[in-house]
Amino acid sequence: MFSIGPAQILIILLIVLVLFGAKKLPEIGGGLGKAIRNFRKATTEPDEIDITEQRKKEEPEKKTDQNQ
Repeated sequence: MFSIGPAQILIILLIVLVLFGAKKLPEIGGGLGKAIRNFRKATTEPDEIDITEQRKKEEPEKKTDQNQ
């Protein structure tokens, strides 16, 4: 199918170096690292946050505040 060898990777890296410059490469790498970390974190966290316990705890406090 499609495979990238060491020569092709070297050519891609040289093109990226020419386009962005040597000073921007660490910033781009850091940004990619943060993006990958955030993506992994988002895929492992639950989709919804369960706040039913907080509501049960807050309701009696609200009732006592109204009585005073």
